[in-house]
Amino acid sequence: ISLQQLMDPEAGINRTAVTEFILLGLVETEKLQSMLFVLFFFAYLVTVGGNLSILAAILVEPKLQTPMYFFLGNLSALDIGCITVTVPPMLDRLVSHKRTISYDACLTQLFFFHLLAGVDCFLLTAMAYDRFLAICRPLTYSTRMSQTVQRILVAASWACAFTNALTHTVALTTLNFCGPKEVNHFYCDLPQLFQLSCSILQINELLLFAVGFIMAGTPVVLIISSYIHVAAAVLRIRSAEGRKKAFSTCGSHLTVVCLFYGTGIFNYMRLGSEEASDKDKGVGIFNTVINPMLNPLIYSLRNPDVQGALRRVFVRRQSLT
Repeated sequence: ISLQQLMDPEAGINRTAVTEFILLGLVETEKLQSMLFVLFFFAYLVTVGGNLSILAAILVEPKLQTPMYFFLGNLSALDIGCITVTVPPMLDRLVSHKRTISYDACLTQLFFFHLLAGVDCFLLTAMAYDRFLAICRPLTYSTRMSQTVQRILVAASWACAFTNALTHTVALTTLNFCGPKEVNHFYCDLPQLFQLSCSILQINELLLFAVGFIMAGTPVVLIISSYIHVAAAVLRIRSAEGRKKAFSTCGSHLTVVCLFYGTGIFNYMRLGSEEASDKDKGVGIFNTVINPMLNPLIYSLRNPDVQGALRRVFVRRQSLT
């Protein structure tokens, strides 16, 4: 008996390999599809424009040449990548009325989505560590958060995320898909593909849960412990203005963390729930569209430095035109 037959008792059964999937998308009627195209196209333009504005502000404003804004710039680039992996292909399908996606294209989309979301995950942790050093260890902040340390943290984030995305993609290639091939989503993701597989899923689901726990659990613990120390340090500040400034810089980051991890945990930590597919679509919209669109707003809304830099960027652009 082969190892494949031990893992999958149906391995000996003759079957037709699935070469493409059908992404059912969000709506079925043509009128709603047209509305959806306009809505998502507008959301895409706003997201890319907002995040490019944040990047431009960080690059041109000397006051924003700090570690916190270095990480924020990377986060903005990731948000552009995250929405680009999922929304333009969906818009293309809405225009062409072609809902099929090849097996290879589906796995490629899944890999890049998990790669970018994984980097996002670790960058948010690096930003929490940055706030901890800035508020709790101000005297050694410049040496502990040097340019070399910043680059190492970003490189380590990419390395961990790459390993995670590659692990899930390779594990998915070991599964058999023998029909049906309708993915009840608007992009390829693990929970929906698991539902279509005719292989035994125990190892893959365990892997998703274990890696997801490490990818989400470890950063969450580090972020919470960082902010416990930050809160204690801020409460010791005597000046009300100083406390307000410290909390405003941390508040934006904490809001993004709650939105990102809240939707991520809901999506990947509840295995085997087939009936929640419509909820999955809502969470998918939140992960791929709403979060990247809100991030520039969250970081600039209560931050006078970013607001001032954005004003100068737009004034400079108008003067050039």
